[in-house]
Parts: sequence; structure tokens; C-alpha cells
Amino acid sequence: MDSELLALLRSVDTPTVCNAIEVAQGKRGFSQFTRGTMICSAPQTPPMVGFAKTAKIAALNPPTESQEVIQRRRMDYYRYMSEAPRPAVAVIEDIDYPDCIGAYWGEINTKVHKGFGISGALTNGVFRDLGDLAKDFPVVGGSIGPSHGFVHVREIETEVNIFGLRITPNELIHADQHGAVVIPSSVINTLQDAIQKLLKAEGMILEPASKKDFNFDAFKDAWEKFEKSRT
Repeated sequence: MDSELLALLRSVDTPTVCNAIEVAQGKRGFSQFTRGTMICSAPQTPPMVGFAKTAKIAALNPPTESQEVIQRRRMDYYRYMSEAPRPAVAVIEDIDYPDCIGAYWGEINTKVHKGFGISGALTNGVFRDLGDLAKDFPVVGGSIGPSHGFVHVREIETEVNIFGLRITPNELIHADQHGAVVIPSSVINTLQDAIQKLLKAEGMILEPASKKDFNFDAFKDAWEKFEKSRT
């Protein structure tokens, strides 16, 4: 990925990216985003940006496969994450949803994945160890809980569903405390300009609104200019 685009994406929030995608597409109606309210482990950290490295887990019940199979798949999972091209985001679907009980993400897994160079974790499942998670490694998840249950990896590098958002391996992800979006490959080359255009358009409202003499007439004039510039 272009280093300037990556730096820009890390400097803006996910709603801005969601709007900018519509600017790049030239129309309203972009729908590749999570539904519902997610929980972010570190709302003040920059958003996670990267290509999706996907897996599915379960924790509600003990695995039915042999311990040998479970252990081998676990190591295959960690190898997969360690070899992922950067930037990368771990995107993990808990198939027990909405009855997730096993916190896959805690102190150990966040620090291991950060050590591998992963930018953060997106999951519909559980996380824990809030005071001990890896620094600058955000987890955007479905809930917080104390136990790991019978957590084990079920599938690696497969399509996942996170809060209504279907994500395939290697799709570009942007996520923060608002949720996550998939950035379509068709807009990647124009997204930087779209973000700059969006920020400029929003400034047409925000700058006048911050002035002491702001009133309805000033708003009306600013809004007319804003309407002409936006998608």
C-alpha cells in the first residue's frame, strides 16, 4: 500500500473513511460496514488499518476433534498470522455468536500478534485483560468477559462475518471505536483524494460554525456551498 495513503488512513476515523468511500464512488449507498455497537479496547489509539487475516473460533463447547488436530491447527493459525503481508489486521469470527463466552483476545494473544506485526484485532467475540493488553494494539470486539472457555481455532483464511459485515481474506479493513468497514479495491487509488475532498467540504461548515458571529444566515450560506461540493 502507498505509504502516504496508509498514514492518512491511520489519521482519520472510520466514519470519515465510510463517507470518503461514497465520495470516491460518486454516490450514496455504500454498505460494507458493521452493524450494531462494538466495543473498542483503546478508543484513543489510532484506528487499525490493514489487509484481513481471517479465522473462525469457538469456545462454548469442548472441541470434538482430537487434541492433535486442535494443536496442529493452532500452530498453523499462528504461522499464518506471522507470515501475513503488512499492514494486516486479525479478523476473527466467533461462531458461537451471539452466545460468545470465550475471550480469545487478552494479554497473551494481543502481545503475540503485535509481535508478529499485526495492527489490531476485529472480532464479534470476547476480549479481556483490559489493563494488560498490548499497547497500541486495539481490539474492536463484541463483548468483554473473564473466561477463555473452551476456545479453539476452527478455520483459517476463510470468509468471516463480523456484526453483519462479510469479510474475505486480504480485503482492506479500517476499524475503530465506531466499528469497521471494508475498503473496496476499486477505490483504493482514489481514496486519498476523496478523503481530502471530504475534509475540505466539511470545513465549509465547521469553520464558520466555530466563529462567535455564527448565525442562521451564515449557516445557510455555508450549507449551500457545502451541498454543491459533496456527494
